Amino acid sequence: MTRVLVAGAGFSGAVLARSLAESGFDCLVVDERSHVAGNCHTSEDADTGILIHRYGPHIFHTDDEDIWNFVRRFGEWLPYRHSVHATVKGRVFNLPINLLTINQFFHTAMTPEEAKAFVAKRCVTNANPANFQEQALAMVGQELYEAFFCHYTAKQWGVEAEHLPASILKRLPMRFSYDSNYFHHRQQAMPRHGYTEVVEAMLAHPRIELRLGVAAENLSEMFAHTFYTGGIDRYFGYSLGRLGYRSLRFEEIRVRGDALGCPVMNFPDAELAWTRMTEHRHLSPWRKPRSDVSVVWKEFPEAAGPNSPMFYPLRLARDEQLLESYVALARNQTGLTFLGRLGCYAYIDMDAAVRRSLDTATIAAQALRAGASPPVFVHDPLAKA
Repeated sequence: MTRVLVAGAGFSGAVLARSLAESGFDCLVVDERSHVAGNCHTSEDADTGILIHRYGPHIFHTDDEDIWNFVRRFGEWLPYRHSVHATVKGRVFNLPINLLTINQFFHTAMTPEEAKAFVAKRCVTNANPANFQEQALAMVGQELYEAFFCHYTAKQWGVEAEHLPASILKRLPMRFSYDSNYFHHRQQAMPRHGYTEVVEAMLAHPRIELRLGVAAENLSEMFAHTFYTGGIDRYFGYSLGRLGYRSLRFEEIRVRGDALGCPVMNFPDAELAWTRMTEHRHLSPWRKPRSDVSVVWKEFPEAAGPNSPMFYPLRLARDEQLLESYVALARNQTGLTFLGRLGCYAYIDMDAAVRRSLDTATIAAQALRAGASPPVFVHDPLAKA
């Protein structure tokens, strides 16, 4: 019997463990936190019954039917269309930037073609933007960049926009229509009872043993292979230095009635320390709260310390160089595979994490059956997004 270790009970570790268990492998899954689901962890607020996204809002969306069919095996999912707005200088706008946002901002009533030409005149032509600022100026022009991206980005990442990669902004859509749907994937949904219940169901398999409050580094047992979803720099004892991350601090506010009128409100203004507010009841609109009290969280980005939850990999120039060095160390290892957001130092959505874990499980199962060691990386962490 082949027994493997999966370090981490977030989405990446849970999907991997379930797939390997169904392929006939015994898995020990450990997580040093007291709960499963990682940063997707959800739980019910005791007083209101509102489902709280304990590490900030997570919305599941995908075009990959294999991923969609996989996650639906482990819970009931309900259609959900995410709604985001921004308060800028006392005015509220639709996000992502669309035709309504443009017409609101410039006090106009342009058609789509007129708006395209209008914005194009304000854009700075740049065929190969080298950083976030250049990408933004080439995409939306100076006025929209200053209002919606410049200060928000500086608060979110802790550095000025010219030091961030252009790829961050490429994740955000811009539309010359009145479509305010934040995502355009065919499947957009939330689990009725939260992500934690889904992950618990994934891990409920006779070949999976789960231990919470346990760090993989403290285990003395032997395994045929280890799958590590923690930080790649942590695995090597930070011997080359720490990779850069941003963390988040949340400040809770309880108010009577509807506080925001939407799930998420961004606050890009420079003079405000927070970046956004989340009203959790709007993330599960099918649930009826037990009272008229609403739970709202203010989100304050900050530098990640040694004991902070890791949310966003910075991937500045220094980090890219450090990652290359850690990847070189990792490629000399046997009996070890890195995956997940931390293991590959990758800024990926939930559906991408599921896809990578499914791919890893398929390749690992084939290798283990053949008596070979699975690759250290199934998805190259140095590949550009």
